[in-house]
Amino acid sequence: MGGRVLIVDDEAYIRRILCFKLERAGYSTFEASSAETAEGLLKDQIVDLILLDVGLATAINGFDLGARLRKNVQTRNLPIILLTARGFAADVLRGREIGASGYITKPFSTEEVVKRVGAILGA
Repeated sequence: MGGRVLIVDDEAYIRRILCFKLERAGYSTFEASSAETAEGLLKDQIVDLILLDVGLATAINGFDLGARLRKNVQTRNLPIILLTARGFAADVLRGREIGASGYITKPFSTEEVVKRVGAILGA
């Protein structure tokens, strides 16, 4: 098992609990509280998957960051699992349009997140 996972969420508690659970499952984790921080980290780090909060309370939301990552040659094929408190069909469709590999609605089970990450990364 293993892989490098970037967690992008503006809520520190969610980042901490996901880091803890993923690291216990054998993954390396990186954290970003904003889209801007995530983009900077992706210039310096290689990651295998991104857990991305749709409702980032920053200038760039998760949908916009996902779309930007798809336009970048270095990140266009990177799996993205969207995390959101919004479970509306239109949001799920928008996630698919930006090429998200999955969509998990908050509140979520951390075990579910770890299983989804493992399924995508082939663990």
